[in-house]
Amino acid sequence: MIERLPLDEQLAAFKAALSRNGILLEVLERTAALDLPDWYVTGGCLFQTVWNTVTGRAPGHGIKDYDVFYFDDRDLSWEAEDRAIGVAEKVFGDVPTKVEVRNEARVHLWYEQKFGVVCAPHTSTEAAIDSFAATTCCLGVRLDSDGRWRVYAPHGLSDVFGLVVRPNPVLAPRAVYEAKAAHWRRQWPELTVLDWPGTT
Repeated sequence: MIERLPLDEQLAAFKAALSRNGILLEVLERTAALDLPDWYVTGGCLFQTVWNTVTGRAPGHGIKDYDVFYFDDRDLSWEAEDRAIGVAEKVFGDVPTKVEVRNEARVHLWYEQKFGVVCAPHTSTEAAIDSFAATTCCLGVRLDSDGRWRVYAPHGLSDVFGLVVRPNPVLAPRAVYEAKAAHWRRQWPELTVLDWPGTT
């Protein structure tokens, strides 16, 4: 069972699983060419590709989009982010899926209105990834200038390979976690979804 392997072997298995997803590899390569500051491909496209590998599904099963986060606090205007999104739309125009590019330096400007809780300004893309609703989601991958993979996984990879969804109550409210977990469980019924802290 991969979730019980040493971390270096889990990393190798993680890269092998993600490499089965051709669209993900294309998104990684094209994002590297955009030269966005402090960028990662993150979110469901990573852990869901692993879930698909573990459960024997097609690599892209259930993946609705591919998230690209970057961090640029030099200009927090919507216009600056929109310019980056516009460039990305041209770069990803022929990729057969939705690729969403977002500046995580701006999240605090809209988060409360969308989710009903205050979000302190993030200090990096890694800090933004740390605040995802489930620890299983807290993953980021990017390609360095020499083509090597940089993997950010603050909670490790054991839960990802073990099909465990664990709450991360640092920012997102309980309702967000539970809605996401219910959606994922419909796509991957093998998941073990852990309760939000304090629920019985």
